[in-house]
Amino acid sequence: MADHTNDLDEVWPQWKEAVNMSASQLETWLDTEESRSVGQKTSGSDESVGHKSGRRIIEILNMKRDDLKDDDVKHMHKVVGYIHRHLAQEPSKEDIESSKWRYSLMNWGHDPLK
Repeated sequence: MADHTNDLDEVWPQWKEAVNMSASQLETWLDTEESRSVGQKTSGSDESVGHKSGRRIIEILNMKRDDLKDDDVKHMHKVVGYIHRHLAQEPSKEDIESSKWRYSLMNWGHDPLK
């Protein structure tokens, strides 16, 4: 296994800032119809990429930092990148609270209203 300590040190503070929902909050959210109503579906699946990522984020949030593996750190980078890109696309003339934009971000562990 490759040493991912430097990568983890780089992404950790970004992850802690970007993912502002707890594992239990995210789990509750992913069970809603709103959560399942947004996002791009992968071929052959009824689940969106973001919804699947949310389930993975819950796993990572429930892990100890020292137990994280390379693939966990890689997903953390992906999540941080997605959240930063998506935040930059904030709609200007829409009710944010019930927007697909917010719902998508929440699938990735970030509630912009927090």
